[in-house]
Amino acid sequence: MIEVEGVKIDTRHWIGGERVASTRSFPDISPIDERHLGDLDAAGAAEVDQAVTAARAAFPAWAALGPTGRGAILRRVADGIDERREDLARVETRDNGSLLRSHRRGVMPRVAMNFRFFADYAEKLAHPGMEVRGHRERITYDPAGVTAIITPWNAPLMLATWRIGPALAAGNTVVLKPPEWAPLTASLLADIAHEAGLPAGVLNVVQGTGAEAGAPLTRHPGINRLSFTGSVPTAGVIAAAAAPNVVPLSFELGGKSPLLIFADADLDLAVDLAVEQFDNAGQVCLGAFRLLVQEPIAEEFTARVVERARALVQGDPRDERTDVSALISRPHFERVRGFVDRALADGARALLGGGPNTSLNGLYYSPTILADARPGSEILTEEVFGPVLTVQTFADEDEGVRMANETRFGLAATLVTGSAEKAERVSEKLSAGTVWVNCFFVRDLGAPFGGNGKSGIGREGGTYSFDFYCDVKNTVFSPAGWRES
Repeated sequence: MIEVEGVKIDTRHWIGGERVASTRSFPDISPIDERHLGDLDAAGAAEVDQAVTAARAAFPAWAALGPTGRGAILRRVADGIDERREDLARVETRDNGSLLRSHRRGVMPRVAMNFRFFADYAEKLAHPGMEVRGHRERITYDPAGVTAIITPWNAPLMLATWRIGPALAAGNTVVLKPPEWAPLTASLLADIAHEAGLPAGVLNVVQGTGAEAGAPLTRHPGINRLSFTGSVPTAGVIAAAAAPNVVPLSFELGGKSPLLIFADADLDLAVDLAVEQFDNAGQVCLGAFRLLVQEPIAEEFTARVVERARALVQGDPRDERTDVSALISRPHFERVRGFVDRALADGARALLGGGPNTSLNGLYYSPTILADARPGSEILTEEVFGPVLTVQTFADEDEGVRMANETRFGLAATLVTGSAEKAERVSEKLSAGTVWVNCFFVRDLGAPFGGNGKSGIGREGGTYSFDFYCDVKNTVFSPAGWRES
């Protein structure tokens, strides 16, 4: 047991409705000041197998409850999250360095919504059915079994429950492996779910590294679905591990999204959207870090973005005045610094920042805006996952669209224009799972979410989630052969 921000947290796994200890442990370090928060039990193959076994044992009874029975419990879980919203916000801020004000106002309410929305959706989920040559076809969504969920550190609880919510609502049981760099709120979630009456074994949490806990989970033969959010290289390893068991996969991976700004755009709006990309210190997969600006407005737009970004306050995320916090860990900090150092050596020019924040030290990397990067260079093509924007210009619509699509990723794209016709025309040409027009980060949970290209496999949200987490069954009834009863 450790105490973080006045909140007591059990450092053991949660398996089969009980706390389970391991002989090994791993350290949890806060990015705010690189302070050691405590050591957590580290799972290996034995604990993973125990968790999968518990999930399989709990599956029949959980599936048999039906959407209504499951929904009642999941809504109680959501209520428990609301009741402990402040604890969850403070702990996750300390654990992953995201802004406390964001956790309070947006992230933790969304965590509760992930349970309520999918509980409600499952109760209404129905297919109209079909008919062929007089035969009636009934299409149903059957629970698939055990779902393995592996989540990232940039929004650990929100992204975990975005998968846990629909998986449980569908009637599956879950084994969650939280990120080793920010694992604490997953342990609190297990307590909340237990207190809400979630049956033992329905949700299991195994902590540890990807190599020791993630690897045996992804290759376990008892897994029926696997959802992963993270990097492209890790996704490749997971896919190879899961392939012998032919496990359906849902991958939400990286991005290198464009913010495409046309000369007819509302410049105030365009500047607001550009500066918003520094949210969470740029550690956002959906972030539009490539600013593509039409030439007539490029000089004014760039000057205004630099001025606004220079005014951002960087510091302790627990301070309500802070806009930009620290990067998650020392290895990630060095990774981001390496990207920028190589870009500058390759001829890019720093309009703002370009290095660590020397007044803060630690893991605080200055908000950075780069211009004149060489076309096709690493800084324009690879995901940095830090507070680093690049500025490029384009002459006309065709060139802007071409530059926007010059990426192996396709998670999202944002465009700003004053022309409704142009918005319709350009959005159709952009290769991305989500396109935002004159807005950013707006999406109903019923809408599809996922990426094109190297940004992922599949879509989740609304019916799309149940298409993945369920076995969709078609039963065909003949009009002949019935006996009177």
